[in-house]
Amino acid sequence: MSKLYDKIYGCLIGVAAGDAMGMPSSMMNPEVIRKTFKGRIENFLPAPKGHSIHDGMKAGEITDDTQQTLLVADSLIEQGCVQPHDIARRLIKWADSMGAFDSLLLGPSTLRSLYAIRAGKPIEEAGSVGDTNGAAMKISPIGIYGMGNLQRTVEAVALTCLPTHNTNVAIAGASAIAMAIGTALGNKAGVDQMIDLALQAAELGMSKGNIWFGASIQERTKLALSIVAENSNRETVMYRLYQIIGAGVLITETVPICLAITKMAAGDPVEAIRIAVNLGGDCDTTASIVGAICGAFSGAKCFPPQWVEKIEKVNHLQLDQYAFKLEELVNQVTPALK
Repeated sequence: MSKLYDKIYGCLIGVAAGDAMGMPSSMMNPEVIRKTFKGRIENFLPAPKGHSIHDGMKAGEITDDTQQTLLVADSLIEQGCVQPHDIARRLIKWADSMGAFDSLLLGPSTLRSLYAIRAGKPIEEAGSVGDTNGAAMKISPIGIYGMGNLQRTVEAVALTCLPTHNTNVAIAGASAIAMAIGTALGNKAGVDQMIDLALQAAELGMSKGNIWFGASIQERTKLALSIVAENSNRETVMYRLYQIIGAGVLITETVPICLAITKMAAGDPVEAIRIAVNLGGDCDTTASIVGAICGAFSGAKCFPPQWVEKIEKVNHLQLDQYAFKLEELVNQVTPALK
């Protein structure tokens, strides 16, 4: 097993583990989480009865966050590059198969754009107002593909976002997450450098896509990081991040929160996921993204084996095979990055 394979595999495990562990607490506030689960969530749990989105889901079961991430990975592996029309086609096929058009499964930007594409709207126009975190939640394979190359990463992110989240705000946020992951795959960058490069990618991402309104990813991330730096108590940091930065579906909340949690956890995926699933808000997406970043940073070996076993037993994802294929693709494109 190569070091790169271990990090790619760790990224994918983090996507699924964070998603599945955050599934039961998703769309709850911190107080409701504490009351519902009698304290903190530390492991995989089933969705509580009557959950607004995930009612009936089993412990360890993934949601659309992981499913869409692997859909992007499938397209990337089969096409050898980012093909937005292929991604759009796969998204619509998947959404139809899941009954997503008649449920709360999809986020608002993705649902709106896929409806438009299915009705005949060109993909270049369908995502022109998409500004939610669906852009970032499925971007991990693109971060792997970019391998920390700023220009290549942001260009690939913009193409991936085209069908559903073709706004400068969404592309900026997704570029930050992809760049953090790609940088984490290297062996030299620490957490601070990884975040710095993520913010550079966000700045470049703001030059892509349809110009849309929204707070600055860079400035909100700096504010989130200052909250982490100024408070030594974890519960205080979590409270202030939730209250000041927010943990909802807007990408201008999700990306700063995820980068701040990465800093809090010092790149430890288990710690990062456990912070995210108890923070409140869009917990499955937040935990999936921090799992991806920190999983890429620390590698698959940092996850408890029972977590990986549970994810595979419940969902049959074969993440190790995805990691192998993505490593092959990276090795093919890496010379072009130099």
